[in-house]
Amino acid sequence: MSTNDKKKKRIRVILIIIAVLIIVRAVLPYFVLRYANKTLAEMDGYYGHVEDIDLSLYRGAYQLNDIFINKVDDKTDKQTDFFRSKVVDLSIEWRALFRGAIVGELLFETPVLTFTKDKADPGEVAGDTSDFRKVLKGFMPLKINRFQIRNGSIHYVDQTAKPEVDLALKNVQVLAQNLTNSDKNESELPSPVKATASLYEGELTFNMQLNALAEQPAFDLNAELKNTNLVLLNDYLKVYGNFDINKGRFGLYTEFAAKQGSFTGYVKPLIKDLDVVGPEDKDDKFFDKVWEGVVGTAGVVFNNIKKDQVGTKVPIKGTFDDPSISTWQAIGQLIRNAFIQALMPAIDNQVNISSVDEEVNKDKRNLIQRIFTPKDKGKKEDKEGKGEK
Repeated sequence: MSTNDKKKKRIRVILIIIAVLIIVRAVLPYFVLRYANKTLAEMDGYYGHVEDIDLSLYRGAYQLNDIFINKVDDKTDKQTDFFRSKVVDLSIEWRALFRGAIVGELLFETPVLTFTKDKADPGEVAGDTSDFRKVLKGFMPLKINRFQIRNGSIHYVDQTAKPEVDLALKNVQVLAQNLTNSDKNESELPSPVKATASLYEGELTFNMQLNALAEQPAFDLNAELKNTNLVLLNDYLKVYGNFDINKGRFGLYTEFAAKQGSFTGYVKPLIKDLDVVGPEDKDDKFFDKVWEGVVGTAGVVFNNIKKDQVGTKVPIKGTFDDPSISTWQAIGQLIRNAFIQALMPAIDNQVNISSVDEEVNKDKRNLIQRIFTPKDKGKKEDKEGKGEK
């Protein structure tokens, strides 16, 4: 075979390979789209659909365009909005691949997650989240190492209420990295998660370090919500609290840490410039006016005059199976804020992952037990009571 013939043969082979790749690239999205829609249509309790699928072979990725998943009532077959997104991008994370880890990254563009009344209790939410993870796992067989949300929103909807309630957390931005610890970070909490969102003129900031590979939840988080306009929440307050607000700004500050099944933290809600009863309420029903008067009076009694704020700090600790909320401490903080010293509208920086160990090892005996029982003996009795040797 001459040299020219060999060159022509190589060129033909190359052209055939290119043609095959072009055909595969043209046909594959069709088959993937059919598989995706078949899978989404056959989910137990849900129905979903993808409008289109794009492949990016050069970066090992594909995008689900205009996807939605609805919850389906098993008795009436009525569909309720649950999830939709403009784009869901699933790809190999090249940064981790260069480190020797084959993991994926997941990006949501403009997603909307909707929880409806009677379907938003913790059990339902946990079930929905679990089912949603199963759906994503079907489309992304790799472990997710990087997770991102751009311009998302979360809604709580009650269509049975009058007026209808649609409470929305908007402009949600989330970035979670190193979830599989592909960076080989040796710290106790190797994975950072940062999020921001807006809630009716208020700004939410969320920061967390976690160990996503731990058998039990292990994390250290803090979050703050500043300057939410309560007047814009009046539909919600009227339906569920039977009062409305003429003026007021809401803030919430919290820290939590958890490891080995135990956790500790607090929630600190603050309301500034509260005005419940005013001339705008003249058309309310008599009993609504009475109740609003009670709420308004409580706001005045427990209002710190200098700072014009009502607030408290609620410690929450224990185990995930047996959490404990200190009601008396919450009441004490409410009174302290009103009459002694105003609570600071900020995170207190009092809780971290070490706080969980301190809480677990704290001497929890009452005063009489501490007087008459040596500390070491008390610990020994606790261990024996738990069956430890």
